[in-house]
Amino acid sequence: MFTPEPDTLKKERRLAITWGISFLILFPCLILLGLLMRLGQGEMMKLLLANFYAFMTLHGLGMAGLLFSISFAAIWYLISTRYTRLNLRLGYFIFFTIILGFAGLTIGTLMGKFGAGWYMLYPLPFKDPTWFTWSIKTSIISLIVLGIAWLTGILYLLYALIKKQNGFINLWRAPLNEKGERNDIPPIVFITSISFIAAIPGFIVGIIIMCIYLIQSFEHVLSFNAVLLNNMTFFFGHTLSTVTLYCSMGWLYTLLPEFTARSWETNKALRYSWYVSLFLLLFSYGQHLFMNFVYPLSAHHAGLWAAYLSTVPVTVITIYGVYTQLYHSKIKWGIIPLLFLLGTAGLAIGGFVALLNSYEAFNKILHNTLWVPAHFHTYTLMGIVLFVLGFLFYLFSSKNQQHTDKLAKTGFWIFLAGGYGFILMFYLGGFNSIPRSYARYTGTGFKTLHDTAVTLSKVSVGFIVLILVGLVFMYFSLFSRLLKKK
Repeated sequence: MFTPEPDTLKKERRLAITWGISFLILFPCLILLGLLMRLGQGEMMKLLLANFYAFMTLHGLGMAGLLFSISFAAIWYLISTRYTRLNLRLGYFIFFTIILGFAGLTIGTLMGKFGAGWYMLYPLPFKDPTWFTWSIKTSIISLIVLGIAWLTGILYLLYALIKKQNGFINLWRAPLNEKGERNDIPPIVFITSISFIAAIPGFIVGIIIMCIYLIQSFEHVLSFNAVLLNNMTFFFGHTLSTVTLYCSMGWLYTLLPEFTARSWETNKALRYSWYVSLFLLLFSYGQHLFMNFVYPLSAHHAGLWAAYLSTVPVTVITIYGVYTQLYHSKIKWGIIPLLFLLGTAGLAIGGFVALLNSYEAFNKILHNTLWVPAHFHTYTLMGIVLFVLGFLFYLFSSKNQQHTDKLAKTGFWIFLAGGYGFILMFYLGGFNSIPRSYARYTGTGFKTLHDTAVTLSKVSVGFIVLILVGLVFMYFSLFSRLLKKK
């Protein structure tokens, strides 16, 4: 077990807290954009089309980037304080570079009205744009900056782990100790290596896409293959969201044993399940391409089966691991174990919905409805976000604060009720064939659909308010813990 020097531990914790406070500031701001969108869709306020799509773009891109960034920060902190020393200056460089990228994206969307959506499918950003020309360049450059910062952090962490393990192969195979016995590497190291190896091709592809877009923004006469760029976009987006999910599992494997007083080892079942997921992750993005009829049927079948199987091994082994950790453990149900347990439940529900989305006949009907945002809000809001909050409560707390806090628990249950109520409105919208990415429903031509969509949007507003109220309670608890901890 690696034990850093007290001064190093203090500096690493300061960096992690800097990341955490930035998340706590940006996260509710992005939620407010979602609230404004639902207010507009519910006809409770007049929202210009340009503003709606600018909000949608920043909300989608910003939330995906924010969740990956805080997940990366948590992985950095856990590895630097438990496994090997990392370069603190590089950590701050990555942090400020990401903040710079977020600032540029905010300027491009909120001020420049860039509203191509998080997909930004080619040639949408350049086809008769309603936003300022400079906002295209600003947003694209900002995304390139973010991609380079993320890729730099990933490559450095992998390098540090490979160096610590004395070779790349030893990341996946436990090295021999002095007695000739194999010492299993911690799950956090194994899962990080698997996740980041999968992330490298995805992030490289994402940077290449943005570079192509940047060239197009300067040379309008150029034209690129839209089908190829469509593939690349979904490959990057699917990889980003999946790796964020995997990283959050990394600290579940690491921190939950501290509350159950049981070890969670990197056994064969865990190894092989993650090996399979690494392979399938590179192909499972095909579930997003079922609407592209230009592809041969065999390609759709390959994507279908990869999507089917990719959610099973890791989900099953993680749920079973959480069960074995909790069964007869006499755990004290403080806010942190509650967040981890219900976060696992959110991942399980989101994983089941992902299996449904992988079925072509099902996908064909619900692909362009509110069912899709229901799917990814399930595993992000009720899965990854709960894991992130669990990590922040752990980071901000002393040992004697981790089991008793009525304020945090009250906020947690309010947040949970608001979150699942909000997501339920999306699912009901999908079942009622309400289209996604519509700023208004007046032009659908169907009165029943319009009335249903508006009603569900209005109800969603109430649940979003509950989410924000729950966050306020938990924020008070978090910052009071931070101020009390020495």
